[in-house]
Amino acid sequence: MEELISFLLYAVFFYLIMRFVCGAHMIHGSHRNRGVSKTAIDPVCGMEVAQDKGFSKMYHGNEYRFCSRSCLIKFDDSPGKYLNLDGDIT
Repeated sequence: MEELISFLLYAVFFYLIMRFVCGAHMIHGSHRNRGVSKTAIDPVCGMEVAQDKGFSKMYHGNEYRFCSRSCLIKFDDSPGKYLNLDGDIT
């Protein structure tokens, strides 16, 4: 009986450690990137643009982000000038 109680105490201890210490990041995700927004580079002016800011345009299956409407208009006028397509569009 004493071995059973001892086994149950170790099992409960192991469960608590795995649940709240070691395994917590697996359930709740990593906390390293919390609060950091992803950014993209405006192909026209080179400025960093947050994913939830500015303007976006889909071009040949890729999304490009722009800091302002004027950069978007410049891109619309001549996308190859800003993307280094080398004549090969896929």
